[in-house]
Amino acid sequence: MKRRAFVASMLAAASLRAKGRVPIRKATIITKLFKSPDGHPNALEATPEGLWVGEQVTDIAYLLDWKTGEVLKKVPTESSNTSGMAYGGGYLWMGANGGPALRQPRPGELTYGRIVKVDVETGRTVGLYRIPDEGGVHGVLYADNSLWFTCFKWNVIARVDPETFQVQHKIPLHLTRPHGLAWDPPGIWVGYSNDYLFLKQDIRDGRVLDIVSIEKGKDPDPHGMDMYQGKMYFCDAGISPGSVESKSPFAGYIYRIDL
Repeated sequence: MKRRAFVASMLAAASLRAKGRVPIRKATIITKLFKSPDGHPNALEATPEGLWVGEQVTDIAYLLDWKTGEVLKKVPTESSNTSGMAYGGGYLWMGANGGPALRQPRPGELTYGRIVKVDVETGRTVGLYRIPDEGGVHGVLYADNSLWFTCFKWNVIARVDPETFQVQHKIPLHLTRPHGLAWDPPGIWVGYSNDYLFLKQDIRDGRVLDIVSIEKGKDPDPHGMDMYQGKMYFCDAGISPGSVESKSPFAGYIYRIDL
């Protein structure tokens, strides 16, 4: 089963490579850094002050020391089933996929994603915004004075004005279960959890510029992700699709890839 999944990932990468003639780089140096405070990290945001980690179960945002993982700031939030986060404009922006939605769900509909805008000092919710396609959300990014996030129903990354939440631009997603987003002009890195691939996609049209692969069964399950000083950081939430607790030894830890 593990071999089949790995082969499927490589075939997906090979297909992308064939279309755009982009070489696949296998991550050879993956360093385990430290465990997240609550053990279910599903969002990362890299800042000079420290590494923000969003917890999937407690929905707390922690600012951690880059070297030791020591907690520098703890911000309880009103996010729910957190998946993806960003810091920008003086606020935290949390991707939420659970709990009360912004409207009553339709028959048979579980919930849909929203962005929770959080005051960093108090944890107070200062804004709630539904995802434009009314689908789920994982990756969230604040860059170039805009908010970027994944839209599951549209299968795109949407760029919106953080004040009005009007959609400014869309670029296509190429694979399934996209998670973390990282700013790296002229592209955005997208972590695709099912395929254990990180694709750098052009911010103009979504064209694949670079591919980094890790191996299912041998490497951590990629969830939240960001870039900082030329290195890639990602985390394993320890929760599989369907909210099943993982038994993996990688679960709950933050990792660094030296590209």
